[in-house]
Amino acid sequence: MKKSILVFGLLLAMASCDKAADQKDFKTAYVDTSKLLDEYTEAKDIEEKYKSKGEEMGKQLEAEVARFRTEAAAFQKNAETYGPQWAQQKGAELQRKEQELSYAQQAILRQLQEESGKEMDSLVKDVKKFIKDYGKEKGYNYIYGTGDAATVLYAKDEYDITNDVIKLLNDKYKSTSSDDKKDEKADTKVDSTKK
Repeated sequence: MKKSILVFGLLLAMASCDKAADQKDFKTAYVDTSKLLDEYTEAKDIEEKYKSKGEEMGKQLEAEVARFRTEAAAFQKNAETYGPQWAQQKGAELQRKEQELSYAQQAILRQLQEESGKEMDSLVKDVKKFIKDYGKEKGYNYIYGTGDAATVLYAKDEYDITNDVIKLLNDKYKSTSSDDKKDEKADTKVDSTKK
């Protein structure tokens, strides 16, 4: 019995030594996801794209809103002149137009949110894949995310690889976007030679 306890103790000691050796090779890091999305050029480009698209769509709607306001002002001036029956009918028309404008505004916002959401979801998926590949390449056991949805409560700054990931992602995005522009120029030259 004493021998079995001694053997068990030796096995336990050997196992804990193996774990200590494994822990020395344990490599971890974290990425500040808020900072990543703020400084990643492709994310900025997507945000700017939908901001300008929203402004453009808003200008079209704004013209209709201006026409509506003009009609509403004219209605208020003419309500007493044309009588209550006309005011009631015209008032109902104006309410219907106001409701249509509100629906149009909501539809524009919903469309922009859906489109930008799909693009950002795709971007996040690509970034996660990139970080996973980066982690494998650099030999990390874990890479945590911090930011708005913090999953790390504390980490030493020396484990922060956010800037490295941002730089590599931006370099990758620049090279793919410059390749796309070269392809567009080549397509344009081919099209112009056909004419």
